[in-house]
Amino acid sequence: MKRSVANIIREYGPFPNVEAIHGVTYDGQRIWFGIGQQLHALDPGNGQSVRSLDVVADAGTAFDGQYLYQISGDCIQKVDPHDGSVIATIPAPSTENSGLAWGEGSLWVGQYRNRKIHQVDPETGEVLRTLESNRCVTGVTWNGTELWHGTWENDESELRHINPDTGEVLETIEMPSGTGVSGLESDGNGQFFCGGGGSGKLRTVSRS
Repeated sequence: MKRSVANIIREYGPFPNVEAIHGVTYDGQRIWFGIGQQLHALDPGNGQSVRSLDVVADAGTAFDGQYLYQISGDCIQKVDPHDGSVIATIPAPSTENSGLAWGEGSLWVGQYRNRKIHQVDPETGEVLRTLESNRCVTGVTWNGTELWHGTWENDESELRHINPDTGEVLETIEMPSGTGVSGLESDGNGQFFCGGGGSGKLRTVSRS
């Protein structure tokens, strides 16, 4: 298994009136991140907030190329990014949900204390597959054909590349001590955007 140490190349925030970063996703132009009662969009080039949506955003966030998906309690909301309207909702696997990603035509839901990742049908909420982890799961993302997730226990956090069929850990990127990962998203070009939980920060991590 390949192991490396995170190369943090940029930090954003902390942002005004933001107590914690929850879900994180990327639409190709903007980083979206949930802060509890809103979704914010950030320009990664200049670090400026460009808009916000009044959507309950207390866990994972994902983008399918057209719509945002946002965990809110025991459901997953499908959200129009233009006006924040909720197009549809499906049941979430449980109330232990943390991360959320779009990949392979499915939603992938991380569960923190349950230490699991569920592949979920985006139309019905049916759980299609469950992967087990030996660490608490935070953010989840697909980097091309690779499934990654964040972990965070005590003061230790890392990014993990796992086999999407078995959950086997193939690669780890260790974050500095005390630097936690909440939401996680790949930009598809060798970088990850990591929510920093209660620090109120977003961080860009280079894979190399």
